[in-house]
Amino acid sequence: MNDDEKGKRFLELIDEQNNLQWSVIAKLSSLINSKWNSTELQNELEALVEKHSKITKELNSLDENNSIL
Repeated sequence: MNDDEKGKRFLELIDEQNNLQWSVIAKLSSLINSKWNSTELQNELEALVEKHSKITKELNSLDENNSIL
């Protein structure tokens, strides 16, 4: 992958990660409001955190050779 492709992918991942972060905040707020008693919200939050982690790993892998990031 060349630097232009890496840059484009980086921006896509940052945008996706930002959207996930807002979703995590919304789910966490709902879970707090439910007095932590919603298994459904807990599962949704867990899935969002896992997806966020995968994106972070991909972001980190884009710069394996310290080329652009």
